[in-house]
Amino acid sequence: MRMKALAVSAVLLGTTVPAGTAVAAPTAACQQKVGSITAAGAAVSRSVQAGTPPTATGPGDPWQLFSPGLARASTSWTWSLTAPQGTTYSGTVIAGSALYYASYGWDRDGKPFQDVTRAAGGWGSFTAVASTYYTPYVGGPIGHNYLYGLRNDGVIFRWRAGDNGGWHPIGSFAGFSAVKTLTVISETKTYDTFLATTYGGALYTIRIPTTNSSTPVVKVVRRPTWGAFESLVAEKCGTQGTLLTAIDTDGGAAYLYAVGHANGTSTVIQGLGKLPGTFKDPVNHRLAPDSAAPLFGE
Repeated sequence: MRMKALAVSAVLLGTTVPAGTAVAAPTAACQQKVGSITAAGAAVSRSVQAGTPPTATGPGDPWQLFSPGLARASTSWTWSLTAPQGTTYSGTVIAGSALYYASYGWDRDGKPFQDVTRAAGGWGSFTAVASTYYTPYVGGPIGHNYLYGLRNDGVIFRWRAGDNGGWHPIGSFAGFSAVKTLTVISETKTYDTFLATTYGGALYTIRIPTTNSSTPVVKVVRRPTWGAFESLVAEKCGTQGTLLTAIDTDGGAAYLYAVGHANGTSTVIQGLGKLPGTFKDPVNHRLAPDSAAPLFGE
């Protein structure tokens, strides 16, 4: 996506812009779906589009999936179509001390359904969960399908999807106790990359190679000023960029950013503005079609 930079400002719509962020207007609008699980346990979503100003529509009708206050973190969700009238939304959620597969939508005959199935216990100490799915081209063979979990002692665990279902552990990576929240921005043949904020307010990329023996590569993108955000939701924008929704759930506000291909402190980040509406839902995630191309933000 090409951008036309406007004057750099210290204030964006009444809130402080994180350091190193230019205020910009997009010349070609990218968009994303931001899914959420409310404090009441319902699944909702909004459509976010870059513009001047950016827009956010929704949330739509809620689907009650969990007991109030139970959901704590979520992977990205996907939606798929089943002819002639079906649409299924699905994702993986940490709720209480367990991991669940959740889905809802309409079956092929247009009848509504929803399902929440317990997948595994022992997740009470995990604070984040993420999934990656790499294929060399849309509809092509699966390169890898991984599940990541961040435990509260700073260890990131990785599992591989099994051929007959379930997840098989394939390594862990220590040293991430400072991470507050993270979101996937790259899914490639040789690595997955997360964009993460720390409790101290810094913004980092964490590249985890697909080779288990390799060490993650961590790069600082911005120094402290990103600490207000409890959730990050990323979507592909152009061939190598990222459209990023950063959510301050405590304050109920969300801001949209265009992030260039990540390259440490040289990464271009352009603030697109504050999104309309209130964003207080405790769990937020990417919502994308199952046919979406892999992310390539770093």
